[in-house]
Amino acid sequence: MDLIRKLNENLNKEFGEAVTAHEEKGCVVLTGSLNVWDDIVKAGQMAVNEKKYHGVINDIEYTGGEIPKMKLPDINDSSLSGRHCDVLIIGAGIIGCAIARELSRYDLDIILVEKEHDVALHASSRNDGEIHPGVDLLPGQVKQKYNSMGNAMYDRICKELDVPFKRPGQYLCFKKTYMKLISKMARKYWKYMKVPSRYVSREELNGKIKGLDKDIKCAIYFPTAGIVCPYGLTIAYAENAVQNGVTLCLDTAVTGMDVKGGEIRSVMTNRGRIYPEAVINAAGVFSDVIAQMADDRFFTIHARKGTNAIIDKKVAKGYDIIVSSYGTSAIKKTHSKGGGIMTTSDGNFLIGPDAAETYEREDFSTTGPSIEATLKKQRATLPGLDKRDIITYYTGVRAATYEEDFVVTKGRSTKNIVHAAGIQSPGLTAAPAIAVDVARMAKEILEARKPVKDRADFDPIRKGIPRTAAMSDEERQKLICKDKDFGVIICRCEEVSLGEIKAALNRPVPCDTVDGVKRRVRPGMGRCQGGFCGPQVLKIISEEKNIPYDEVLKSGSGSRILYGDTKGVKDE
Repeated sequence: MDLIRKLNENLNKEFGEAVTAHEEKGCVVLTGSLNVWDDIVKAGQMAVNEKKYHGVINDIEYTGGEIPKMKLPDINDSSLSGRHCDVLIIGAGIIGCAIARELSRYDLDIILVEKEHDVALHASSRNDGEIHPGVDLLPGQVKQKYNSMGNAMYDRICKELDVPFKRPGQYLCFKKTYMKLISKMARKYWKYMKVPSRYVSREELNGKIKGLDKDIKCAIYFPTAGIVCPYGLTIAYAENAVQNGVTLCLDTAVTGMDVKGGEIRSVMTNRGRIYPEAVINAAGVFSDVIAQMADDRFFTIHARKGTNAIIDKKVAKGYDIIVSSYGTSAIKKTHSKGGGIMTTSDGNFLIGPDAAETYEREDFSTTGPSIEATLKKQRATLPGLDKRDIITYYTGVRAATYEEDFVVTKGRSTKNIVHAAGIQSPGLTAAPAIAVDVARMAKEILEARKPVKDRADFDPIRKGIPRTAAMSDEERQKLICKDKDFGVIICRCEEVSLGEIKAALNRPVPCDTVDGVKRRVRPGMGRCQGGFCGPQVLKIISEEKNIPYDEVLKSGSGSRILYGDTKGVKDE
């Protein structure tokens, strides 16, 4: 109680009597009201005491605006009503899809639900795709454990799932001469943390990266850093899970749970009530909402926005790098890695992200000042970065807990739930390892009720869509001889063929939107951003899926592209 009393004294100094704290079920619970969102976040951060408490439940009311409710699908039917299953996984981002694939190794009835119209539409498609070496993580952190394990798994996972992956390594640059001494001290820490690293002189840097800021004196190189397409990997995980018997239900949102005797008895969705034996919470920014439905909330998510910009391939030509400068990147600042500059798996430069707290968990808007701030920060490393070379930008929302750590554990009050929550960076790196552990935990829950057997026919191999742009002339010609559609180029910027687009529309995971095709085979991701190929992609979707032109969607519910005829239609 002394800790709670001391916390209340500090809260009173900072916020007057507007906020109070008490202990409940081993957690710090904050109540009251404030009209500045950053103050609510600050109060939550002040309440963290990981040695004494399970977590922070921040129930301070925000009076400075209206917090939007979770967006729900337009569909309401009974297609899942009365459905029983062994495991229900909530959320089809990289974590949920990886868990589904791991669980499909067992002879189980598994349902994976996702409220969006496709997989990987939130944080899993809105991050930079770096596989982190673990530069800024601390001993004892849950995310440090899973980052280290997950990083080591990537070569095998990407080979099995046929996803492009490379390890160019990461350069952390230092600008002042005395930083050499600091870098030597830091290397002792990274050696202790078992993060491979080595010193790189300015002369060696000049041979690796052109155009570095003249004040950069040296760098530390981390060879285990890698690059992958985050949404490409998520889709691959989902496809392999479906191939191995997982039922994927898109446009399916969890809206409530029936909990009795410390167990989830049923889960209500917009498609009907499901009866699972075990539930896995991989709901991203809404994972604390799911935990509350399950009567097992011991953490709070506070959303954090970050914006990245994509730069034309012509600027990145000849580069294969991940680079940043001390003070703007791998060393933490205000709970953010600070971003950097990297060559994406598809050959563009990516810069960012920044970090800003937000009460809107699904706010993917991008602002001019955010882009300017990101560009200014990364010019500290490469001064020649030009705003005119940016071809697009995007914003993601990260699912941070106040402890700034992952929550990967069985339920505390509810027996048949496993949480994979608070998964922000380096969640992509950690995903394969988290999936293994969560699948094990779910198996243990089920084995208390019945035997769980391995599937004799589990197949870890998923074959991706052929990418004609990456093929030699000879390889491309052989493919065209088998299927002439691969010789018809639809997207000139990215050299995407008709055959690739048709293949994307006929995979194990449903795809019937322009953005869905874009994420799978890249038409519209080049310089013109779909200005030329967009109408052709829409036409192909219409023909392949037998959908009228004006019913083809850009992404999901509410994203109609066409609203009717114009030419040749007379006004009534």
